[in-house]
Amino acid sequence: MSEQQQRIEQVRQYLGGLQDRIVDELERIDGQGRFGSDEWQRPGGGGGRSRILSGGAVFEQAGVGYSHVFGDSMPPSATRTRPELAGRRFQALGVSLVLHPLNPYVPTTHANFRFFTTDEKNGDAVWWFGGGFDLTPYYAFHEDVLHWHRQARDACAAFGAGWYGRYKKWCDEYFFLKHRNETRGVGGLFFDDLNEPGFDRSFAFMKASGDRFLPAYLPIVEARKDHPYGEREREFQLYRRGRYVEFNLLYDRGTLFGLQSGGRTESILMSLPPRVRWEYDWHPAPGSAEAVLYDQYLRPRDWLAGD
Repeated sequence: MSEQQQRIEQVRQYLGGLQDRIVDELERIDGQGRFGSDEWQRPGGGGGRSRILSGGAVFEQAGVGYSHVFGDSMPPSATRTRPELAGRRFQALGVSLVLHPLNPYVPTTHANFRFFTTDEKNGDAVWWFGGGFDLTPYYAFHEDVLHWHRQARDACAAFGAGWYGRYKKWCDEYFFLKHRNETRGVGGLFFDDLNEPGFDRSFAFMKASGDRFLPAYLPIVEARKDHPYGEREREFQLYRRGRYVEFNLLYDRGTLFGLQSGGRTESILMSLPPRVRWEYDWHPAPGSAEAVLYDQYLRPRDWLAGD
């Protein structure tokens, strides 16, 4: 087995195990819903396993997908910043998830952990890691946001003083809806094109980020899943889910890569919420609980300043 094959196998084992761990913990905390398993093959090469939970006690819809695809030519979304790789064979492995809770007081969350590698050319393969996790509350609790970012900071702690600040900033900039002039949520971590530290250290960082997702998210779910809510909160949640749809269809690299590489459409779009609404030129009433989200949380901010 070549060094490249060994690396792919290491990543495959980690990501497959991560999907299983996340699914098991989400079923435990939901208590009612169970994930179905949908195995699929990509005509151009490779395939994956989509795990979907619908109609749970906590999660209205949750999708946790694993994919390992390969092909003869890198999609445009993967070569936009690396045009010299156009036309090269590739392999891409990843776990991607989006969780849409039923209770508006439980935030939606997204996470993605991935590895790309080209074929070996002149004895050398070009590879990189990417991923991260971010949080999208509807009614934000400040202590939850602090917990989330502390977990993100802890994921970076062993890698250097600047890692959290760099990837926190990248997350704020990436998950920004330019046409709305607002962030999608309160951020977290986002990294891409990571290969400079070498394979072992880059892989270790992806694993550190992946391993932090559940400790970051589950305590928030536990604290908020039984919070009482009514029609007003539910309608606001459905309205704000529209921002999620807008981002995924306009900006999300994973969505673009999946569609451009000929991936399975149902698995690519499983991140979209099951129910959503739009309302023309809606604005929250000044001083309302909904206005707090807009005024205090939908902008880049150093949440851990002085922490």
